[in-house]
Amino acid sequence: MTQTATSEHLTKKTFPVTGMTCAACANSVETILSYTDGVKSASVNFASNTVLVEYDQEQIQAEGLNKALTEIGYGLIIGEENLEEAGEKAQHEHYQQVKKQTIGAALLTLPIFILGMFFMHWEPGKWISLVLSIPVLFLFGRHFFINAYKQAKHGKANMDTLVALSTGIAFLFSLLNTLFPEFWLERGITPHVYYEAATVIITFISFGKLLEEKAKSGTTTALKKLMGLQAKSLKAIIDGKEQEIPIAEVAVGYEIVVRPGEKIPVDGTVLSGNSYVDESMISGEPIPVEKKENDLVYAGTVNQKGSFHFKAEKVGSETLLSQIIKRVQEAQGSKAPVQKLADKIASIFVPAVIGIAVITFATWMILGGDDAFTHALLTSVAVLVIACPCALGLATPTAIMVGVGKGAENNILIKDAESLELAHHVNAIVLDKTGTITAGKPSVSNAKWISSQTEQDFGPMLLAIESKSEHPLAEAVSKSLKENNLESAKLLDFQSITGKGATAKNEDGITFFVGNESLLDSHRITLPEEFSKLSIKWKSEAKTVIFFANDQELLAILAITDEIKPSSKSAISQLVQQGIEVFMLTGDNHQTAAAVAKQVGLTDFKAEVMPSDKSDFIKELQSQGKKVAMVGDGINDSEALAQADVSIAMGHGSDIAMDVAKMTIISSDLEAIPKALKLSKMTVNGIRQNLFWAFIYNLIGIPIAAGLLYPFNGFLLDPMIAGGAMAFSSVSVVLNSLRLKGKKL
Repeated sequence: MTQTATSEHLTKKTFPVTGMTCAACANSVETILSYTDGVKSASVNFASNTVLVEYDQEQIQAEGLNKALTEIGYGLIIGEENLEEAGEKAQHEHYQQVKKQTIGAALLTLPIFILGMFFMHWEPGKWISLVLSIPVLFLFGRHFFINAYKQAKHGKANMDTLVALSTGIAFLFSLLNTLFPEFWLERGITPHVYYEAATVIITFISFGKLLEEKAKSGTTTALKKLMGLQAKSLKAIIDGKEQEIPIAEVAVGYEIVVRPGEKIPVDGTVLSGNSYVDESMISGEPIPVEKKENDLVYAGTVNQKGSFHFKAEKVGSETLLSQIIKRVQEAQGSKAPVQKLADKIASIFVPAVIGIAVITFATWMILGGDDAFTHALLTSVAVLVIACPCALGLATPTAIMVGVGKGAENNILIKDAESLELAHHVNAIVLDKTGTITAGKPSVSNAKWISSQTEQDFGPMLLAIESKSEHPLAEAVSKSLKENNLESAKLLDFQSITGKGATAKNEDGITFFVGNESLLDSHRITLPEEFSKLSIKWKSEAKTVIFFANDQELLAILAITDEIKPSSKSAISQLVQQGIEVFMLTGDNHQTAAAVAKQVGLTDFKAEVMPSDKSDFIKELQSQGKKVAMVGDGINDSEALAQADVSIAMGHGSDIAMDVAKMTIISSDLEAIPKALKLSKMTVNGIRQNLFWAFIYNLIGIPIAAGLLYPFNGFLLDPMIAGGAMAFSSVSVVLNSLRLKGKKL
């Protein structure tokens, strides 16, 4: 009985989360909510700073969920009318806060760095550095200490822990040396301060977090644009009268009116009228689809020139557009943020360094003789300073920044560092057809006239009819004729014939026909054998054939096609040579898909697929253990792009595709894709080299700092030299990253 009662009161709700700064925070929020009484499940989307909670309203309310999180420093935004807007506002405010912290830290760190590096023996310089470093650490960098404390409460350690520990100890040690220099002077040791080391670390890491926040703030743009496709109001027939009502008030069964240029508000079936509808957001195909009685129409698609009435059949969250939005959200949210390698290593590295520092201190206190405390303090601080996370923290971002810049030089815009790291693992690529393999612009590829004189005599008439026609392909014909410097003739009695084409008369009263073969058949116009064979040939090549005739005979036939990009075949060949499986998906018919696949050398393709089919196909490949890249350009590709491990958009495509995708090919040249994969490999190699050198440095530096050489030659590493060694390790990592710039793709 209890289970039944609970299930009746279960509700799912998405809340914006505040206070999350890293993937570990997201895990903490998820864990705490999951173990809160009354909560069935909690799933955090770190990219959008939200959490989807399924909970029993009888056991706990939103206020209770918020209370559970505020106790450990996080929070939920509740009680707002528009939670989505409130979440976006909070995320924007957090970004602005991080920006101010980074700028503030950088401005104060610069004079400290100059004093520490070039005026280290100037006594007033120490006091100036002390005054300037306090706000850097405890105002602009306080979040590092707060986050480190949160991690410690849960028995964890990350980069924040190392930053807080090394900067905190470097500051305290410097403070003591500033206030009580005589302690060291009495022992014959020159007291040094390390304010510049502490503040430079804070500034560098803050800058990295600023870049991360900026990238994160753009992740919801695509969803906002998808939601922008939804109509806000509609015109419905109520009590026999046309009325404009908000979209929220529409119900299944309503009769809705759609006029030229309007968005279709909900899914339904045409009752009367006819038009052409731009369904590229669903099919990806650039040619608008004819709609007549009993045809289906979908929310978010755009009506062209005609008007019609349709019956609402799916409204609200049931529409195809709403399902696309939901699935994009799920695809983005289902991928847990990948912990950076440096963070993973830091979770082991930090406790290890602390342990080494403690052991070092204890060992010197026991074996250090008369100067036991002096040596113990110097060596343990040297261990912590030399183990500074700068080299470790810079290893990944510097290589990524150079890789991103290198990509931009080669027309590859990379939005997300994670995808640049993942791309070298890709072993399967899914290509959309229209706009990706093909140009996405219908054009006249072939034209055959009865004679050249016929073209001169009747071309202007064909141009006049096609200029007036509402058919989507008419524009391609008009453009082609205008390029041949033809001018439009005068028309009389123009008529559009639904599903067949159009007719018109010229000034001499002669009737002309433009359209498909059935239009000619209905007027008993026969095709010469040569033209009939040509028509069959063009159709087998997946071209659309248009016939032009007068009331006596055929005058011309034209073929319209979506041309394959010159680079497509070569790019696909390069990918196959790299051992990558290439698949083509399209909403177009099987005949067209097969013809395109054959021309570019592909054997794996699927035709007549819906947006969800593309996403499901990628899931199927991923379930086989493949790392999948998706390349697309349309709104209909957005769901599949969000699902893929690496998402690539073609630059001429929809804004939504480019927002969802983590990489964009500006030039629309498919040959940039093999380059992007090569760039990823080069960048990952650079990261690995950087991490290797960062660890070799620590492996050698930490034992020396701990005093390993003292028994052999009496050498103890001064913490100031340790600070210099730390700086050198960072410089070496940056220089290694910059080597990528000189390499060719």
